[in-house]
Amino acid sequence: MSILFLTAAGAANPDVAAQFGLIPALNEGGPISWSIFIVMVIMSIFSFYIMFTKLFEQQKVMNQYKEVRAQFWRAATLEEGAAKLDKNSAYRQVVDDGIAAQKQHSLLTDPIEAHDWLHGAMARSEDSINNKLAGGLPFLATVGATAPFVGLLGTVIGIYSALIKIGIAGQADIGKIAGPVGEALIMTAIGLFVAVPAVLAYNWLQARNKTIARSLATFSNDVLGYISSGGRVKPAVPAAAPSKPAPAAVKK
Repeated sequence: MSILFLTAAGAANPDVAAQFGLIPALNEGGPISWSIFIVMVIMSIFSFYIMFTKLFEQQKVMNQYKEVRAQFWRAATLEEGAAKLDKNSAYRQVVDDGIAAQKQHSLLTDPIEAHDWLHGAMARSEDSINNKLAGGLPFLATVGATAPFVGLLGTVIGIYSALIKIGIAGQADIGKIAGPVGEALIMTAIGLFVAVPAVLAYNWLQARNKTIARSLATFSNDVLGYISSGGRVKPAVPAAAPSKPAPAAVKK
């Protein structure tokens, strides 16, 4: 850990460096310091797990949007376009829910505008996708907000231990208070090491989720317009990339 390197760099004698390293500092604080340290390690592990899994999920949805732009609107019907998308695609879910809502509208006994019915069904589909992508982010926010205070608890315990030793000794002996003060500072640093990545990851993932939500809303609106117009209204299809000409045969 970086704290071990700092203590080793600051002490010419390796034995002195080991005396003021992470493990001796935690031992100085006793079971409470060890408990706080284990809690923060668990918080950090779950934070990085959520960060990487959500990043993978987001990138998957973003790649699906590229497939939608390249293939979906070239199809003659929504069913044909949906068949071109991956079975687990978020955008296929929106299309399937829209098609299902269109079929269900004719079965309703209470007169409801078809547009309102379709809009509500597709909005629910968007919400379910956005909620899935947002899962776990509240944990990152919680870690970012609480980890510094959890580390501060260890700091308070270390300072309190130092004051007790000063009171027992009757004088401020640096040798007696170095351990508790070092433990206090280390716990503060660990709290920041846990909190900062969690806060950065939360803000970054939230920004990416907003980008995906806008893409879903745009696509849902396009599908709704297509259904409501009977296929007469749909977004412009991007031009296909020109194929490379075959190399000319070399004459012998």
